[in-house]
Amino acid sequence: MDKANRKAIIAGNWKMNKTATEAVELIDALIPAVKDADCEVVICTPFTTLATAVEKTKGTNIHVGAENVHFEKSGAFTGEISADMLVDLGVEYVITGHSERRQYFAETDETVNKRTLAALNAGLKVLVCVGENLTQREQGVTEELVRMQTKIALNGVTAEQMANIIIAYEPVWAIGTGKTATSDQAQEVCAAIRKVLGEVYGEAVAKATTIQYGGSMNAGNAEELLGKPDVDGGLIGGASLKADAFATIVAAASK
Repeated sequence: MDKANRKAIIAGNWKMNKTATEAVELIDALIPAVKDADCEVVICTPFTTLATAVEKTKGTNIHVGAENVHFEKSGAFTGEISADMLVDLGVEYVITGHSERRQYFAETDETVNKRTLAALNAGLKVLVCVGENLTQREQGVTEELVRMQTKIALNGVTAEQMANIIIAYEPVWAIGTGKTATSDQAQEVCAAIRKVLGEVYGEAVAKATTIQYGGSMNAGNAEELLGKPDVDGGLIGGASLKADAFATIVAAASK
């Protein structure tokens, strides 16, 4: 991490877990566990839990995010949620382009871009996910793929708006599999992302942009991953559902 130039952010992605009732118990455990964090702490919860999460975290250092957003402001899009709806709830962050959205719900680089722009224009901070699958890594195209995903996702995003963008590198082969990129692999790709940001926006923006690692970061490996200069935090899956594990990762990012 390079806290002198950019913010360290640990964000929990709850995925399709926790009812609103169950969320209260988890948040009650998280609040004292992360109250002394020297990094930004975010929980991204299911849509049905957002109102509860916003209410429960008022007056704390925990920020609330959504796991997805639609790119239209309103209309005949049954089952979708707009950026304005999230803002009205008091949500601050949203995830776009998560690999599970791409894999299971046919999201493309282009729709990720549209969702990202809609979220930014509504005033949300956006965690944009990029990353390769196992076949692509074995083919040696990781850097080319991640560069392309990053450029397309940020198409139309201004240098000023980059202040509200966080990039999350999540190798698809390491999500929910128990496999983790080595700290050197994570650093290599995060550095490549920072390089492409510099090419598009200039060195000042590249240096100021938070880039997270998001592939099975847990209490056991967080400190080593976060020790790399271009890894500025984590997008945490399973470990975010356990207050003690999440707090350990937050503590590692607070050093």
